[in-house]
Amino acid sequence: MNKHHYVAIMAGGIGSRFWPISRTGYPKQFLDILKTGKTLIQWTFDRFAEFIPIENIFVVTSNEYSEIVKQQLPHILHENILGEPSRKNTAPCIAYISFKLMQKDPLASLIVAPSDHLILDNTAFKKVCVEALSFVNKHNAFITLGIKPTHPNTGYGYIQYEQQGVSDNVYAVKTFTEKPNAELAKTFLASGDFLWNAGIFVWQVKNIITAFEKYLPEMYEVFSAEADKFNTPQEKALIAEIYPQCSNISIDFGIMEKADNVYVIPSSFGWSDLGTWNSAYENLEKDGLDNAIAGDHVIVIDSINCMVHKSTDKLMVLQGLQDYIVVDTEDVMMICRKDKEQEIKDYVAEVRKLTGDKFI
Repeated sequence: MNKHHYVAIMAGGIGSRFWPISRTGYPKQFLDILKTGKTLIQWTFDRFAEFIPIENIFVVTSNEYSEIVKQQLPHILHENILGEPSRKNTAPCIAYISFKLMQKDPLASLIVAPSDHLILDNTAFKKVCVEALSFVNKHNAFITLGIKPTHPNTGYGYIQYEQQGVSDNVYAVKTFTEKPNAELAKTFLASGDFLWNAGIFVWQVKNIITAFEKYLPEMYEVFSAEADKFNTPQEKALIAEIYPQCSNISIDFGIMEKADNVYVIPSSFGWSDLGTWNSAYENLEKDGLDNAIAGDHVIVIDSINCMVHKSTDKLMVLQGLQDYIVVDTEDVMMICRKDKEQEIKDYVAEVRKLTGDKFI
């Protein structure tokens, strides 16, 4: 393992599309959605621990989740759990870990990854990450991992790339497109030069900080003004002072879409962002009538293509349903057509309006 290789696992999201099991106080990255015996963040940590020194693995999360991270990741160093005072998207989160690492290790190379994605082939994933680290250690380059698309998914971002590689399996990025409509997604798939954006990035820390200075100068200024306080007892107070001054912007919009040194590695490692109930359905075993059932004591009669998730001990009997999502928790039951899952955020807003935050 290389002592200059680091990972930042981003774990601050609230996972509202997995309501009602994902709640503001205990979101999806801390849940075992597929009933595997591990939560999503545990799978993510273990995956990186195979080739990154444990002392070099950081988790950036909301302050309110720091204790949950400690409970679920007993092997992580407590000082490697970085709490954010507010949710400001991915650019401030990445600036935080980058400036901290620059003070600690100017030779650092960093992988930034979400905490809640599903990856089925850890061997292939490790191979791609090692390739990416090797490339950025030799070039001033930002690598993003692109997934070879299998269908015209409208829930993912897309990366268009040059067909002539600059190195083995490394290609220059031409364009980023966020969540296209169905027709455009079909066009992207047919063209053969688009990949799904997995939201996993690799770069040298010194180079991403230079990019902050060029493309997000105001954010660069607030982080660099007192950079000597990182890795000291003053760090937490400094972050509390910095975050209110940061714009709410993603690293994709803030830097990746503007920079001219962005490259992609086309990858296949059994990836899903596991962002919706339909993505959970796709990754669970099915019964003879294509129902995916996660939970015990469920009897299904004359029901087809349903996604059922149950976290209670009571018996559930379903009859006559087709293409439905059924989620049962201790205090909420949701029954929703699968083709309406994109509206779950609207349902959550309606619940909040009618009942406050009790069920959120």
